[in-house]
Amino acid sequence: MRLFHNKEAIAIFSKLPTETINLFLLTGIALLLLEFTFHDGGTVFFLLLTIGCIYYGRKNMLRTRGKFIFWFGVIFFSFTLLNTLAFKFLILAVLGYTIYQYVKSHKDKSVINPQMKVRLEKETPETIVVHKPLIGNFLFGNQATPEDIYEWQDIAIQTGIGDTVIDLTNTVLPKGEAVIFIRGFIGNVQIFIPYDMEISLKHSVGAGAVNVLHFKEPRTVNKMIFIETEGYTEAKEKVKICTALLAGDLEVKRK
Repeated sequence: MRLFHNKEAIAIFSKLPTETINLFLLTGIALLLLEFTFHDGGTVFFLLLTIGCIYYGRKNMLRTRGKFIFWFGVIFFSFTLLNTLAFKFLILAVLGYTIYQYVKSHKDKSVINPQMKVRLEKETPETIVVHKPLIGNFLFGNQATPEDIYEWQDIAIQTGIGDTVIDLTNTVLPKGEAVIFIRGFIGNVQIFIPYDMEISLKHSVGAGAVNVLHFKEPRTVNKMIFIETEGYTEAKEKVKICTALLAGDLEVKRK
């Protein structure tokens, strides 16, 4: 069960200007810091604890203990969030913004006059092709590339809480350099590559294990890792991987 539907989240945020969203986020972070200061960090710590319970329970939903920890995290995260100063401000800000837009829409009524545009005979429309992403951004949940053969597209995604699996053995990579870019919050990333494929990896992690080919670090904290296979520069077919995780494990292995 997902906590939040991806399409609903996209629809809500797509209606707000970028400046407004940034203002809400920055103000929310500032209020969380103030709440951390005045309440000795108890509320913020409990929020992080409940998020950890949700993630652990989500990974172990088949067990009774996992279900209990998951719903414990969901319930207490909701109650704690409702009592935070940042959430109360968000409600007031959304209400105020709605009222402002309503007043503005009735006050600033503009008349649009159509303008005639003369099109030159030599002018040709530009062709734009919109492709459906192989995998997309998500807030909660796990996702992976198709298990059957699929057409390759460069990947550039942002993830919230959940795991990501990318299998390059089920596709035909183009000549040149293929790109995988993943920026995640909490969750593991697993990438399978063919045996004859050269790779270049740049990985930034707050806390988590790293297992890339023959390179292993079971415990990594606030570290940047750069790994490149020997024949990467001269290779005609290669993969460039850039990942950034706040908390999670990275595994890249041949299959």
